[in-house]
Amino acid sequence: MKMDSFKILVVDDDQAICNLIVRFLSQQNYEIQYAYDGKSALEIFDTFLPDLVILDINLPDALGYNICEEMQKRIDVLILMLTSRSDLEDKKKAFVTGADDYLTKPFDLEELQYRLKAILKRRRIIREEKNQLLIFDDLIIDPVRREVKVKNQVVNLTALEFNLLMFLASRPGIVCKRPELIKEVWEYSNPIGDMRVVDVHIGQIRKKIEIDPSTPSYIQTVRGVGYKFESPSSS
Repeated sequence: MKMDSFKILVVDDDQAICNLIVRFLSQQNYEIQYAYDGKSALEIFDTFLPDLVILDINLPDALGYNICEEMQKRIDVLILMLTSRSDLEDKKKAFVTGADDYLTKPFDLEELQYRLKAILKRRRIIREEKNQLLIFDDLIIDPVRREVKVKNQVVNLTALEFNLLMFLASRPGIVCKRPELIKEVWEYSNPIGDMRVVDVHIGQIRKKIEIDPSTPSYIQTVRGVGYKFESPSSS
């Protein structure tokens, strides 16, 4: 996909900031739409079908966390949270609800551009893999449709969760260290400076694909190192 074909939705109730971002990204040849509140954002989202959403947390009619979750239910979309909140717990909540990155206000437009390019590059991860189904007992991963099924039921994963699961599942039995996962799946340095962001996302994936997340069958923890993917039938 060419960069100029990427569609970005900007959602921020601060009209000055929203307009600044829209003008800046329009100069980068992205296709841009914008909204100042959650209701308008979802209405535009359904018709615009963006590749990426820049989403403020504090909106006049909703929390960005809830909007993020709702968007992720509708299509596989990348989301960058943009907010004045800087607490670690706020950042973790953003990632748990489906965000791919988190940028704190005030911010530099060049840093925003860098982060957007890094996030959008993640789409290439799946294209570089063989476009064939990965089947592990009751778990089926379709890299072309970016779809995961457990016992023939579709599981809703965020874009980042899918990329992380795909990276591990395409390397069964291989131990992946947390820094390696940050580098390969996030494709840039840890946005919150804490390797536990990997653990948060692994925990979310386990809740969705494991029968008992407390005793996982697929994604195994290698203490002090990272994670590896195992097929239950092979282990």
